[in-house]
Amino acid sequence: MSAVGYFTAEIGLWSDLSTYSGGLGVLAGDHVKSAADAEIPLVGVTLLYREGYSRQHLDSDGIQSETYPVLDPSEFLELTDITIQLPLDNQTIYARVWCANVVGQTGHKVPVYFLDTTHELNSQYHQEIGQRLYGGNDDTRIRQEYLLGVGGVQLFDHLQIELKGIHLNEGHCTFAMLELLSRGWSREQLTEKSLFTTHTPVPAGHDRFEWSLVKEIMGDKLPDDAQELVRNAGDSEGGNRCSMSHLAVALSTSVNAVSILNAEVAQTMFSEKKIIPITNGVHHPTWTSSTMTKLFDEHLPEWKANPNRLKEAQKIPIEALKQARNENRKHLRDLVRNETGVEFEEHRLTIGFARRFATYKRANLVFHDLEKLREIGAGRIQFVFSGKAHPKDEGGKQLIRDIFASAKTVEEEIPVAFLENYSMATGLAMTSGVDIWLNNPIRPLEASGTSGMKAAMNGVPNCSILDGWWPEAC
Repeated sequence: MSAVGYFTAEIGLWSDLSTYSGGLGVLAGDHVKSAADAEIPLVGVTLLYREGYSRQHLDSDGIQSETYPVLDPSEFLELTDITIQLPLDNQTIYARVWCANVVGQTGHKVPVYFLDTTHELNSQYHQEIGQRLYGGNDDTRIRQEYLLGVGGVQLFDHLQIELKGIHLNEGHCTFAMLELLSRGWSREQLTEKSLFTTHTPVPAGHDRFEWSLVKEIMGDKLPDDAQELVRNAGDSEGGNRCSMSHLAVALSTSVNAVSILNAEVAQTMFSEKKIIPITNGVHHPTWTSSTMTKLFDEHLPEWKANPNRLKEAQKIPIEALKQARNENRKHLRDLVRNETGVEFEEHRLTIGFARRFATYKRANLVFHDLEKLREIGAGRIQFVFSGKAHPKDEGGKQLIRDIFASAKTVEEEIPVAFLENYSMATGLAMTSGVDIWLNNPIRPLEASGTSGMKAAMNGVPNCSILDGWWPEAC
């Protein structure tokens, strides 16, 4: 048996399986689900984070704190009899392997394997390597990436699956390429069989490690010319540190960005390789509300197996569409009331914004001129927000506090709600239940921004600047 190995540091398969932080992981989940629908022989590899990304808590002033509830993987995944064993830190690290079978529309299965370091034979330090998604310092992160890349390749030995190609979802997975080289793959063979997807449009967003640390972890598996490869791939630091993304680019025959504009930006970072734009999409059955699903089932039969049927959505009777939209709007109003105590009014226009609270996404921009906002929207509009700031991102946390402060200022005229602990389930409720989906990042820093696609599938119009995928839709 042969398959393509899909390596990703995070993946969003289900809302409560908190092995995702944002769009990168949710895209990975949608990628796997779509591969199952298309009957593509794909096998996913990721890590199991027992404490996930974080559970967000917000006080009355919007001050974010985090807790890390321990995940019970048996609620979602099946434990296999496979144990990964790797040399690390002059000892052996062990990883259990859990599996989720993603079933497509025709019954085709794409397995996703989760490597879990909470093994009793591991030291406490090694057990904690996989504790949190994007947690810890460089020492922790590089060991996570070692386990994902090198351990992920070893997994295919246990599965007795021949790798006919690898797809790396960002640079966190690059060590898989070095492991394959150490196993006898030629540079030409590796390059021919490797696809690298880059999302992050700013150099600071790509992992960089000191060469001494990479050598410590990878040993003889690190090619002698690795620094030259990174430098020649267009690294802005000239290869002074190991840019995992530039190393992956150097060893891949095909590198894609996730929108046309994102490819133009990525081309400036990876100047020695042609960057191909392959615009992100979303898995339509996952991101269509149950109400809209019933509507499509009735008027666009077989739309799940053939999403091209959605092009005929204008044939749906307007009254049926209104009824479905009103049900979704009521569901969101109820959610807002139950979660926040804010009473949304049925007659007001509901504007929604939900995504990672990175500063470039400018979540608080709509409150820039409160007097103008009052003039336009008093008694007519209401806002709902959701999103987490990275635990170490003080700028993102400040955005949340700013929104809470603005909400208190305008609360008499314009209700503002913030749904705590953003998740896939919250995202679906919001993208299907608002009246306008808002997007206003600093152009061209939004790689794609697929939440607007989810809104559109639920009959919700977008209000966006022309960044990410939006220029292609206009």
